[in-house]
Order: sequence, then C-alpha cells, then structure tokens
Amino acid sequence: MKLSDCVSVLADPKSRRTCFYSLFPTAALLCVVFFLGSAFIATDYKEKLSRWDLADSMHSGCTKCENSSRQEVADSMQNTNSTKCENQCSPDGSEALPRGIVSKTSNLGMRPLWGFPKEKLKSSVNLFTVAVGIKQKELVHKMVKKFLSSDFVVMLFHYDGNVDGWKDLDWNNHVIHVSAINQTKWWFAKRFLHPDIVAEYSYIFLWDEDLGVDNFNPKRYVSVVEDEGLEISQPGLDSTKSEVHHLITVRGRRSFVHRRAYKPPGSGQGCDDNSTAPPCTGWIEVMAPVFSKAAWRCVWYMIQNDLIHGWGLDMQLGYCAQGDRTKNVGVVDSEFIVHHGLPTLGRSDEKNKTSLSTYSHTPETKNTTGLEAKATSKPNAMNFRYEVRRQSYIELEMFKQRWEKAVEEDECWTDPTKTVKIRSYRSFGVTHVLGCRNCRRRS
Repeated sequence: MKLSDCVSVLADPKSRRTCFYSLFPTAALLCVVFFLGSAFIATDYKEKLSRWDLADSMHSGCTKCENSSRQEVADSMQNTNSTKCENQCSPDGSEALPRGIVSKTSNLGMRPLWGFPKEKLKSSVNLFTVAVGIKQKELVHKMVKKFLSSDFVVMLFHYDGNVDGWKDLDWNNHVIHVSAINQTKWWFAKRFLHPDIVAEYSYIFLWDEDLGVDNFNPKRYVSVVEDEGLEISQPGLDSTKSEVHHLITVRGRRSFVHRRAYKPPGSGQGCDDNSTAPPCTGWIEVMAPVFSKAAWRCVWYMIQNDLIHGWGLDMQLGYCAQGDRTKNVGVVDSEFIVHHGLPTLGRSDEKNKTSLSTYSHTPETKNTTGLEAKATSKPNAMNFRYEVRRQSYIELEMFKQRWEKAVEEDECWTDPTKTVKIRSYRSFGVTHVLGCRNCRRRS
C-alpha cells in the first residue's frame, strides 16, 4: 500500500489498523538510524572533550605542585604526557632543575678533601651541639668524649672566639667548630641548625656547657625517649649537686621518666594530678633540651631571630610536642646530669673587656622604643654579667608580647591546649584548625 493510499483511507476505521502496520517498519528504521547517529555523535563529542581536557591539562601543567610559576605551566605544554608532572612538587627555587638532581636536605657529616673512602662512612643518626668557652674546657671535654663514643655528630659553638685552644684534644678534628664572639646557643641554633640541615638526625641535643655527665649515657638516653615517645625532653638533675630552678627538673629516683611535678599550694602555684600547664607538666628547662626531628622543626620556627637569649621559649615548647604535651614532654630520670650553674657568658675579665665592650649594645636609641630602648644603654665595664641578665629579662617580656600579639592576630589558629578540634601534622610540626575558612597554607 502506498503512502498516499494510506492517507486516503484513514477516514475508514477498518483500514486504520492496516495503515499503521505498514508504517511501523519505516518508523522503526528511522529510530534505529537516529540512535546510531546519536551514539556516533556522542562518541565523537566525548573524544573531542577528552582532547580538550588533555590540552587543558597540558596548559595547566603542574598546577597541583606547590610553588609552580606561570613559566613552568607554559613549559609543561611541551610535554606529550601531562601525567609526568603529576605530584612532582619541587622545593621552592629548584623548579628549573630536573627532579633527580635536587638534593632536599643535608647533614653535618665531614667528607675527605680528595678521594673517596674505601668503606662507606658510618652515618650518625643523632646530633649533639653545645655553646662553649675555653674556661669550661674540662667539662666540655667529658661531654664530647661521651657523645662521640655514642656515634653522635658533635658541633661546638665557640662564643669566646677561642678555637685554637682546643687543638690539643684528640677529638678536635672530629667535631665541627663554629665561632662568633659573645653569641648564645640560640643565636647559633637559629643560624646553623635549620631543620633541613639537621633533617637526617633523629634527635638534636642543644646543651649548655656547665653540665656534668658522669652519670649520663647518650645511647641509653635516646633509647628511653624512643620507648617513652618523648618528643621534647631533658635529663633529670642530681639535686644534691645541681643548681635547681624548677622542681620538675629534679631527678626521680624511682622511675625512668616523669612528666609532671607535685607541689603543694603555698607561696606560688601548686602542682598536682589535675595540672595541665607548665611548669607543672609539659615543660622542661632549656639548659639541656633534647628535641626529636619533628619537634625541632617546629621549635626552630619559634626561635626569634633577634631574641638571642631564648627566655620565654620554655613555656611554649609544649606547642611543638607533636600532640599532648603532658605525654610527649618529659624528664628522663634514669640518665641524669649535674647542672653547675656557672655564669660564664658575659663574665668579664681583664683579657676580654675590649671584646665584650665591642659587641655589647651601643647607646644609639634612634629607632628603639619601650623595652628595646632599655637594653641600649652602655653597660658598666665591670658588670657585663648583670647586663646579660637584664637583657634576658627584657627579651622575655618582648617574646611574651609577640606571642600574645600573634595569637590575637591569627584568626586561623586555635590553642590546642584549650580545644580538641584540631588536626596535627607531625611532619611539619604545626597545627591546622578544622573548619577554618580562607586560612593560609602553613608549611
């Protein structure tokens, strides 16, 4: 039946069914053609989208990488396979180098001036540093011998400039010497112990020179802090021979480690099992601190470049404990030391009056105000130790003010000791607050 005949008979009800049956094969064929065509067009469209996505990916290049520049993005378009850049983030400044040549960290191990050792040099896993003056040569000698025999890298910070005075000791050529007149261990640490330089060391010891180590074994000490999970620690003090400033630092005779002090309330703050803040718990003194690698990365950032005495750091070290400071900060009782409390830095005598005067604060006060101006008066030639102590107190107040200001201004920071709504990033030694919007990325 022709189509025209079908149309003409649509008026006849008896003929409608016959007409519809004749149109069905034609309609079905048209539907098949339509679906096949749609599938072909969709496939072609997807392929185009895929190519567009690839081009866009090549255009964006390593945008996921930190510190990528626009020039890097343009250069990455030349790559035929954009996935080669994925997750290959380079340290800042190394973008122009092939990835395999980038050396991200270093260490303090010494190398021969020519040739290569027949045997692979033994790699030390811990670092001992101490600020020294020639007057405490005997005490330092005992310390260095113990740490070298325990396979530590040893670094001496000479604050009196006398490096030659140590040449008669058999270990002199096996340690690293850094000299700067009248500088503190915190000044040295900020400039020579950057976290990337000491990244290969599990523990960093940053000690004063006036310590007795007759009852101290470095290897056993490290074993204890590892077993106890202490990120920040110090050896206990022998109270019968030491100058003791805080009760928590006194060695306990019935334990390997203690994390809190007990003191009845009276003249001052009391300490008990309910105490959660320094100096009752989560606290050490800074004459002989020991830091894990992760804790040191955090502490280094907290050290102020211009506040060289480090006063005030002790109360805030717990923030770098990689978690609960009441658990991760402690005093090791099984390996203890003697704190002689010798006031050597800034001590004047006839031989060093000139050098002390040269490197002490000048009377210029043009650009200083408040606390800083108080520290600029010229000290009495015979009273340098007093001036050092006065400067320490001034820096303590300055550090407190900076901390308070930083807490007030950083809307993305939440005190982890006062809230549990935090996520700790151990590798960076920082805290990121959950739910904080528009916060800068911290590294």
